Amino acid sequence: MNVAIVTGAAQGIGRCTSEMLAEAGYALALIDRQPCSSVAPAAEREEFMGDITDDGFVRHCAETVRRRWGRADVLVNNAGISFIAPAEAVSVIDFRRVLEVNLVAPFLLSQGFGALMLQQGQGSIVNIASIAGITGIANRSAYNASKHGLIGLTRTLAAEWGAHGVRVNAVCPGWVKTEMDHVDQAASAYTDEDIIGRVPMARFATPDDIANAVLFLADPARSGFINGHTLTVDGGWTADGSWQSLRLSHR
Repeated sequence: MNVAIVTGAAQGIGRCTSEMLAEAGYALALIDRQPCSSVAPAAEREEFMGDITDDGFVRHCAETVRRRWGRADVLVNNAGISFIAPAEAVSVIDFRRVLEVNLVAPFLLSQGFGALMLQQGQGSIVNIASIAGITGIANRSAYNASKHGLIGLTRTLAAEWGAHGVRVNAVCPGWVKTEMDHVDQAASAYTDEDIIGRVPMARFATPDDIANAVLFLADPARSGFINGHTLTVDGGWTADGSWQSLRLSHR
């Protein structure tokens, strides 16, 4: 049985991805700070509650997976946090916290579970980055830096581990309707129309849109020679350089 590890599995993209992986026959190791008991309850599964920035906790998760299944086939580094504020108002504490969760933790998890993959000579790591990792978006200095860094980490691990059968890729979502989006909007950071008006496909992404991209990159039968790639799933946001009136004239 193949084994998939998903962080931030309790809700949003992580939950949807976990459920799709379970439907595809994977056993699941679900990692979050809150319970995941309602996520794919019929699957063979292990649940971990803790802080992924704690290297001791990450080592415990990897060792438990090794003892139970003896392998790790897919790691989805999905857990992340946002922080919205003008750069001049961001504290060092807040900046470091975003980097710890969004960049340092994926490195720790890739180290821990990547070791299993390297031993078995195969595996797929999929990092959930963002279009904020390939563009600049105002008031998100810490978040943007973390996601740019995650794409850099993706490419570096792909270069180091590809010859050993371990592929490392990134998915860059645009705006997705998730719990994180609801919190950001509640802070009056933006409106639905701000996003819909900017996306050529005139809608938010759904968690399913992102999860399907993850499953594609996880499956060696469909993406076995894709390594170090950044797959943008943004409805055309980063492709469209039109000004707003021109963009809307094509609706």
